[in-house]
Amino acid sequence: MPKHNRDYDTVFKTLKSSHKRLFVSIINKIFNKQYPLNTIPTVLSTDNYIENSVSDEIEERDSDLFMEICGDTYLIECQSYEDGTMAIRIAEYAFLTARNTAVWENGKVVLNMPQYAVIYVKSNNNTPQYTEITFKFPNHESITYNSKNIILKEYKKEDIIKDRLIPYIPFYMTRYEKEMLSGDTNDISVALSDLEYFKDALIELYKNKELSADEIFDIMGYINRIIKHITNGNDNEERLVSIMGGKIEETPSQELKRTELEKTALSLFANGVSFDIVRKSISMDLVDNNRLLEIQKIAFASV
Repeated sequence: MPKHNRDYDTVFKTLKSSHKRLFVSIINKIFNKQYPLNTIPTVLSTDNYIENSVSDEIEERDSDLFMEICGDTYLIECQSYEDGTMAIRIAEYAFLTARNTAVWENGKVVLNMPQYAVIYVKSNNNTPQYTEITFKFPNHESITYNSKNIILKEYKKEDIIKDRLIPYIPFYMTRYEKEMLSGDTNDISVALSDLEYFKDALIELYKNKELSADEIFDIMGYINRIIKHITNGNDNEERLVSIMGGKIEETPSQELKRTELEKTALSLFANGVSFDIVRKSISMDLVDNNRLLEIQKIAFASV
């Protein structure tokens, strides 16, 4: 049974809520900005009630990403394919977000419309290059509000890493959907090669402290979630998923530091210190929760 495209939406929204820092480089690339990559943006809510034009019911909808950086606001939608509704949805979200910051006085109102973009994680010949909204007024004036769409299939893997477009990586594999669905392991050689490239690149970014342990492990997990969504348990799934399943390679200094931290944790547990306190004193970048639980069991068994 085919899976719902909600998997793509879930990955994108989980990324924005858990690792919003990683979206700064995407904002910089799309909108030609130069915000520092260590900037922590604010994810804003666009929860509002919007009329469903099909059923005439009122439904609550939330945009994929509405973010504020250094006082500037950006609206980004993640889409699988063009479904004919994207422009009107952007218009609705843009108005609702502008309404939240509207300035009005004596019958006058100023609506500050956010910059926006649509990211197509999959594409075909009908995928539009632009999303365009035109507001027409009774006095015959009109204003066009448009943005060039981001079509991930046009991005090379090297550019994604070079520009630090990390949230794009889980969706990169959708370009090999046909090959991955075939179930023929001979069809996925390029997909496997690209996965190895991304794994090595992510590990290098982690070693250089450009990615935290939480960020790299989650990105690898999201890559596997998209792979599983596409393959849906066929013969290609295990081989593809296994590439991101390994542990991060340690440098000698990291191994030494981790070993010392594990000894410290063992001593603390042996002296009756609680897990929560030990967790706070031991870097999760080097000793994750599963390993810390193992050390706690060893300490209890030796008492």
